[in-house]
Amino acid sequence: MTPDKDYAVPDIDTAVLDVVIVGGGPAGLTAGIYASRGRLSTVILERNMAGGQIALTELVENYPGFPEGISGFDLSEKMKSQAVRFGAELREVEAVTSLRREPDGLYSVVTDQGTLLTRSVILAPGVEAKRSGIPGEAEFIGRGVSWCATCDGPLYRGRTVAVVGGGDSAVEEGMFLAKFAEKVYLVHRRNELRAAPIAQERCFASPKFEFVWDCIPLRIDGDQAVEALEVENVKTKEVRRLPVNGVFMYIGQLPNTSWLKGIVDLDDQGYIVTDGHLQTKLPGVFACGDAHANPIKQIAMAVGEGALAAVQAQRYLDALACALPGAATAAGGTAAAPA
Repeated sequence: MTPDKDYAVPDIDTAVLDVVIVGGGPAGLTAGIYASRGRLSTVILERNMAGGQIALTELVENYPGFPEGISGFDLSEKMKSQAVRFGAELREVEAVTSLRREPDGLYSVVTDQGTLLTRSVILAPGVEAKRSGIPGEAEFIGRGVSWCATCDGPLYRGRTVAVVGGGDSAVEEGMFLAKFAEKVYLVHRRNELRAAPIAQERCFASPKFEFVWDCIPLRIDGDQAVEALEVENVKTKEVRRLPVNGVFMYIGQLPNTSWLKGIVDLDDQGYIVTDGHLQTKLPGVFACGDAHANPIKQIAMAVGEGALAAVQAQRYLDALACALPGAATAAGGTAAAPA
């Protein structure tokens, strides 16, 4: 994507970038907006299509500024356009495989398409849906097993589906599926939902839902496609077979940080650990968004952290420029970070 011609984007040297942002979700795109608007040479790398999980969300109702709500796709497109307008280079479908600090203090960001050299890095790799590991889950991917109702919901018009989970994602995606499906089983290991009260109210009011309480999935069966989901009651151990054409899993998330093991500190669940200013143990490397070890995973939180990470990266680069005799300014400068 190229910057908006109406905005005066500086002509900066990108042989050594000021900042590389890993991840193109709300946190990464916000960091890109702040960094590029601050005249830093900025590249955003996204392994899929930019927007992150919100791009797959039908309706976002709790993000400030949109009283009637906005589709996740539209919100992510606005964020992308804003980052590009200020001069950020957005590279989609380019996965980062490793990060290495060089002897001169610069960072090499290695992707499946090459290597970028940069003075600072902002990590915003996001999360992905957790797999249950039950028999049939992997075998029926694309043939009835999905983690995205917004993507696949229209395929189940007039059919029966099961949604596994009890949080916001499960309930909201289940409501989307109810627009198409004749019936939606909601399978939850507890006897009450964890989703936001307003989402629960809508779910309970829908005649299409049947709630399967205190149950966990055991296996997914079928011939050429999904035909049934077996569940077990965690209290009585009773096994029940639900006749369904599709199974949608919302049982948690995993951070996309396996490639960062041994590079930055990760907690027991794989989330990136930082100080209060979002800096990792590596100088000039910051982390934000859902893959960061923070208390809530919400768009507003990701956006706030993305802004802070970019501001901190700017300050880091300014400090480097001031510390080196004859150094240029951080944005487009030629000074390298000290080892």
